[in-house]
Amino acid sequence: MTSKLRAPVPNITADAERIESVVRREAPALLAYFERRSTPHDAADLLGETLLIAWRRVSAVPVDDQEARMWLFGVARRVLTTSRRSGVRRQALADRLREEALTRPAATAPQDDGLQEALAGLDPLDAEIIRLLHWDGFGLSEIAQHLGKPAGTIRSRYSRARAALRAALEG
Repeated sequence: MTSKLRAPVPNITADAERIESVVRREAPALLAYFERRSTPHDAADLLGETLLIAWRRVSAVPVDDQEARMWLFGVARRVLTTSRRSGVRRQALADRLREEALTRPAATAPQDDGLQEALAGLDPLDAEIIRLLHWDGFGLSEIAQHLGKPAGTIRSRYSRARAALRAALEG
């Protein structure tokens, strides 16, 4: 009979109780840490992210209370740093897009008041199908995918919308 070596089975209940105790004890201090370094709204999100990491990595949380505290604050620092980097990248992208939008001609809808009025008289979905097809250059199958509707539904709605639009513009 051959004995096989087995990896120790983690005690999930003990880990859950330990991390729950650490979180209960350290969450107020972590929240204060984030509040001093960000907005109150962001602080709550950052705390949530930190606690999520702690729960995901419960086996990495040290058993010693002081070491567990230091481990959590290390995670919190990395979460904050990552958030700041992401915010800087987001802001840089927003600035580039804003600059690009200011330097190119604005996309405008046709200024025909009769057309705008006729479109306003259509069902909102039908009007959106017309706009996506004729103004934005989508095909009917692409519109179906974009709107999450069956292609047959979009084709039939487009046909009815086109007829209603023609009648409104001629009448």
